[in-house]
Amino acid sequence: MEEEIKLKKKDTMAKQEQQQWNACSNGSGGAIDNSSCISSSSSNGNSNEGLQLQSFFKSIFSKNNDENSFRKPRNKSFFVKRDGGYSDDSGNDDDGSSAWAKLPVPHLSPLARSVISRCSKILQISPEDLYQCFDREFPDKVKQPSNHARNFLEFCSYQAIDLSTTGADYLSNKEFRRLMFDMMLAWESSGVENDLLVNETTSCSNNDREDEDSWSFFYASSTTMAVQVDDKKTVGLEAFARIAPACPIVADIITVHNLFDALTSSSCGRLHFLIYDKYLRSLDKVIKAVSNGAGTQFMSNLSLAEEEIILDIDGTIPTQPVLQHIGISAWPGRLTLTKFALYFESGVGLYDKAVRYDLATDIKQVIKPELTGPLGARLFDKAVMYKSTSMTEPVFFEFPEFKGSSRRDYWLDISLEILRANRFTRKYNLKGFQKNEALARATLGILRYRAIREVFHIFSSNYKTVLCFNLAESLPGGDMILENLSDQFALVKSGASRRDVLALSNVKKQMILPVSLLTLGRLGIISCKEEGMKTEATFCQGDICVGEISPLESAVKQSKQNTGRAEAAQATVDQVKVEGIHTNLAVMEELLYPLIVSFKRIQQLASWEEPWKSILFLMLTSFAILRGWINYILPSISVIFAGFMIWQRYTSKRRPLEAFKIKAPPSKNAVEQLVTLQEAVLHVEGLIQSGNVVLLKLRALLFAIVPQSPSQEICPQEKKAAKDGSGV
Repeated sequence: MEEEIKLKKKDTMAKQEQQQWNACSNGSGGAIDNSSCISSSSSNGNSNEGLQLQSFFKSIFSKNNDENSFRKPRNKSFFVKRDGGYSDDSGNDDDGSSAWAKLPVPHLSPLARSVISRCSKILQISPEDLYQCFDREFPDKVKQPSNHARNFLEFCSYQAIDLSTTGADYLSNKEFRRLMFDMMLAWESSGVENDLLVNETTSCSNNDREDEDSWSFFYASSTTMAVQVDDKKTVGLEAFARIAPACPIVADIITVHNLFDALTSSSCGRLHFLIYDKYLRSLDKVIKAVSNGAGTQFMSNLSLAEEEIILDIDGTIPTQPVLQHIGISAWPGRLTLTKFALYFESGVGLYDKAVRYDLATDIKQVIKPELTGPLGARLFDKAVMYKSTSMTEPVFFEFPEFKGSSRRDYWLDISLEILRANRFTRKYNLKGFQKNEALARATLGILRYRAIREVFHIFSSNYKTVLCFNLAESLPGGDMILENLSDQFALVKSGASRRDVLALSNVKKQMILPVSLLTLGRLGIISCKEEGMKTEATFCQGDICVGEISPLESAVKQSKQNTGRAEAAQATVDQVKVEGIHTNLAVMEELLYPLIVSFKRIQQLASWEEPWKSILFLMLTSFAILRGWINYILPSISVIFAGFMIWQRYTSKRRPLEAFKIKAPPSKNAVEQLVTLQEAVLHVEGLIQSGNVVLLKLRALLFAIVPQSPSQEICPQEKKAAKDGSGV
C-alpha cells in the first residue's frame, strides 16, 4: 500500500510539473515540443532527471516573467512564434494536426508549419484557404513534389510580408524582424528531411526577448561573438535572396547577393540573426533620419522642388567640414545630396545661399575622384570632381580625414548612383511614375548603403557595390539588366485596388506597381497623396515571383556568371604582368621574334649582301606584280593563319599551352634603370631625327629643289652680313 501511495504521489507530481511546464513554455512564446521532451525522458526511465530539467526551465521562465513584469505590457502579436496550430476567430486553439492533414502539401517541416501558421494569423485566413488560393493562382509546374512545400511557403511569406509592411514603423518591430528571419530558416528546411536542422532552429525565437542593453553587448566586440552565441541558426545566400527582396527596403533583387556578402563578410558566408537584426535596426534609424530631414533646419537655405528629398548631408560637424575648391580658392561648407542635385552651402554654423550642381538634366556631367590640396596643388586623394558644360571650370569637393578616404568614396558612390539613375530615365524616356520609380529604387539603395556604412563600416565598390545602377554600370553585361529594368518600368501603373490580399499574386499579371515608390510612401519619406497613390489599397510584393525566376533576376544571374569569367580573365592578365622596363622589353622582343627575323631577312635581301638571293627575290616580286598577284597577298596570309589555327586545334588535342619562357635580363638598380631610360629616350630622339631627314628629302623631291654643296649652304643671316660688309 505504501508503495502504491508513493507511486500515485509521483504520478501526481509529474502531471503537475508537466502542466506547469506547458504553461510556462506557452507563455514564453517559444515553439518547444513539450510532449516530445517529456516522452523522451520517461521512455529512458530517467523520470527524475526529466522532472529536474523541467524544474530548471520553470525557474528560468519564472525569472524572465518576473523581470518582464516591470516592463510595459504589450498587445498580443501575430508575429510571435507559437505552436504551429491555427486559432480561429472565436479564439478556439487547435493542435494543428487535423488542419495540416487536410493540406495536400507533402513533407512540411515543423518550422515551415510554424511560419505558415503565423502568416495565416497575420492574413486572418486559414491555411486551407491559403492553399486554395495558391492552387488556383499558380500552374502545376510550381506544385511539383520537389518544390511544392517551398513554393507554398514562399507564397504565404510574400503575402504576410506585404500586409505587415503597410505601416510606417514595421522595421522597429523586433517580432517582424524575427518572422522574416524564421521565413529564411523555414525556406532552407521546408521539408521533413531537414528535421535535424529544424530541431536546432525551432527555439530560436526566444532570443528576441533580450533587452536593448543585452543586445548591444553582443555588438560591443567583433561579430565572432554572434557566431558563438547563435552558431546553429544561420541562413544561406539562396534563402536570403528569395525572402529578403520581398520587402523592398530590406534588399534589392539586383544587389541582394552583394548585400549578403557584406553582411556575412566575417561569418564565413552564413547570416546570423544578430547581424541581420543589427542591419535592420540601423536601416530603421537611417529611414527615420531621412523622414525627419524634410522638416528640419537643413532645408532653410535650399530651394527644393516638391518631389525632392534629402538623401544625405555632410559637413554639419565643424571638425569635419566639406571643402569646396574652385581654382586656387577653397572654403568650408555643408554638402547636401537630393535625388536631383548636389547643394553646397559655404560657411561654418551660419551658411550662405546654396549653390546647386545639377544631376538630373543632360549637361554632360562628369563625377570622378580627384587629387586636391592648398592653392590648387594635387596632394591629397580625398576629393570628388564635378564638371559640366554649364561651368567654366570644374569644382572639387574635398572630404578631409586623418586616415583613408572613406568619406570621399561614399559620396562618390551615392552621387554617381543619382547621376546614373537620371541618365537611365533619360535614355529609356521614362516619365511620370516610371521616372519616379527609378529614382525611388536608387533612393532605397542609398538608404541601405548608409545603414551598412554606419554600422558595419563596409565600403564596397565595383562588382560588390550595393547600389543597383552603379552595379549595372560595372558588371559585364549590365546593359541587359538595365534593359530588363526599363521593360519593367514601362509597365508601371500608379495603383490598383486590392480585391483581396491574394488577388494580385499571379506573376503573369500585365500590370506592375511602383514598388519602390510605394515603399517610400509607406515609410513616410514621401507623400503618397502628392504622388496620387494609395498605400493601403495596393499590393506591393517586389521583384520576386513565387516558384519562378523573373527576367530581371535571370539577367542579374547571367551578369554574375559573366563577372566570374571577367575576373578570371583579369586575374590571368595581372598574373603575366612583369615589372621593370628591361624585363618588359625582353618579353616583347621574344614575342615579336618571328617578325624580327622576317624583317632582318628582307633587310638582308635589300642590302645585296648575297646578290643571287636578291636577284631571285626581285624576279619573283616582279613576276607577281606583272601577273596581278599582289591583290591576293593579304587574303592568302589570312587563309594561311586560319589553316594553321585549325591544324593546331585538332592536333594539340586540347593540351594546355606550354609556358612561354624567356631569358630574364640581369637585374638593375634604380640608377641603372634611369640610365637605360635615358638611352631609350636618346634612341627615340635619333629615330625622330632620321624621320625628319626623310621627310625633308621627300619635300625636296616634291618641289624639285636642286641640292647644294656644303660650301654653298649659307644661312640667310650670314648672306646679309656678307652684303653689308661688301658695301662698307
